[in-house]
Amino acid sequence: MDTIEKLKILSEDSQYDLACACGTSKEDRRKRGLDGKWLYPVTLPQGGYSVLLKTLLSNVCTNDCKYCPLRSETNVRRCTLEPEEVVQTFLEYLRKGKCFGLFLSSAVVRDPNYTMEKINTVARILRYKHHFKGYIHLKVIPGASDAAIEESLSLASALSLNIETPGKRHFDVLSNKKDYMRDIVRPMELMGKLTAPGSRFSRIKCTTQFIVGASDETDSEIIDHMFGLYKRLHFKRVYFSSYQKGLGEQDIPGERQFLTSPGKPFVREHRLYQADFLVRKYGFSRQDILLNNQGNLSLDKDPKEVWADNHPEFYPVRINTSDRGALLRVPGLGPDTVGKLLKIRRERRITRIEDLGIKGKRLEKMKSYVILE
Repeated sequence: MDTIEKLKILSEDSQYDLACACGTSKEDRRKRGLDGKWLYPVTLPQGGYSVLLKTLLSNVCTNDCKYCPLRSETNVRRCTLEPEEVVQTFLEYLRKGKCFGLFLSSAVVRDPNYTMEKINTVARILRYKHHFKGYIHLKVIPGASDAAIEESLSLASALSLNIETPGKRHFDVLSNKKDYMRDIVRPMELMGKLTAPGSRFSRIKCTTQFIVGASDETDSEIIDHMFGLYKRLHFKRVYFSSYQKGLGEQDIPGERQFLTSPGKPFVREHRLYQADFLVRKYGFSRQDILLNNQGNLSLDKDPKEVWADNHPEFYPVRINTSDRGALLRVPGLGPDTVGKLLKIRRERRITRIEDLGIKGKRLEKMKSYVILE
C-alpha cells in the first residue's frame, strides 16, 4: 500500500482511541475528520481547540484486549506506517494549513518498547530535524519502559496512557496478556511523578481514558480513580469511552445489569463527563458527587441537579449577593454565565434573569433554584 492508503486505514482505526478528542460540549464530542477522516478538531488537554492529524502508527497488535476490534485474533486489514511516512504526511498538511498538531498512537507491534521507539522516532524527527515547535500528543504503550516514557516526555506537548478500568479485577476480565500493576499503574505513576508541579516535565499535560462498561465496574469505582488521577498523579484530563458491543468480543460482561437499554451506554458516558466537569470546573468534592444505591450516577438527571435536589436547604441562591461558589451550584448556571453575571453585578443590580441571556429549558430549570432579592 502507499502512504495515503495506509493512512486511511490507520486513521479510521484511531477512532477507538478518544483520549484527546471528546468531552462534554457539542463542540468537543466525537467527530469525524474534516478530510478523509484523519484530521480531527479536538479540545486540547490544557484548554483551547486545534486540528490534529490523528492516526495510529500501526494496527498490528500482539495484545488481546477483548473490547478492542484491533486485538491480535481479529481479522482486520493490517498495516504499519514508517516514522518518515508519518512525518512527511504531517508536514505536508502543516504547510497547507490544514492541521496544527499531531496525535500519534499505535497498536502494540512486537513489544511495548519496540513500538515506543517508533512513536518517539516520529516526534524526534519533527522536533530535531524539522524544528517543529507545535503540539504533539503521544500515546504511551502499556508496559513501556521508564526510559521510553521519559523520552516521550522530552518530545511531547501531551502524553496519555489509557487506564482502561478502575482496578485490577475489572482489568483482568479484559486481557490475559497485560498486567494491570506492571503495564498500567507503574507507568502512570511514573508519568505523574515526572510531570508533578515543580518537576522537569511539569509543562507536559498527561491524560487517560476509561473504557466504560466493558467490565462490571460501577461509576463509584471510576470516580474514585478519577479523583486519584487528578489529586495524586496530577493528570490534566480524564476521558471516558463507552464500550460498544459488536466492536469487541460478544461474550465479555458489557454493561451487565446496570443498563438494560442499548441506547443508554452513551448516556452513562455523558454523565461521567458531567461529573468530571463538576470536579474540574465547579469545585465539587468526592462527597458532592451523589450516587444511587448501586453506586452509579443517575441516568435521568445530571449530577449537579441531583446534588441540588438533595440539598434544598442551600436554595434559593440570591442572584445579586451570593458568591461565585454558590452561584455555580445552581442548575443551569455554568462558569461562563456566572462570570457574565458577576460582571453585570459590578455595574448594576440584576432585575431580570433573562438579562443573563439564558433561554428555554435551562432558564426554567434555573428559576427553581434562585431568587432575585
